[in-house]
Amino acid sequence: MGSNNTDQHTRSIATFAALKTAIANGEEQLVKELLANEPMLELEKSYLLDLAHLNNNLTIIKLLEDIPEK
Repeated sequence: MGSNNTDQHTRSIATFAALKTAIANGEEQLVKELLANEPMLELEKSYLLDLAHLNNNLTIIKLLEDIPEK
């Protein structure tokens, strides 16, 4: 059972890294797929929103704003 938790943690780190890249590249559809409307930690969401604001991508900003926080 501990292995499953580690797998989830590893997957969330990989997803977060993929999200950062997709946001930086303005890949709206990929961001939407990666988010999958799953709750996100406030700190992660804040960081990704800052990144989206740097790129001034209003679609990605809206996608991130709509994600619930854990």
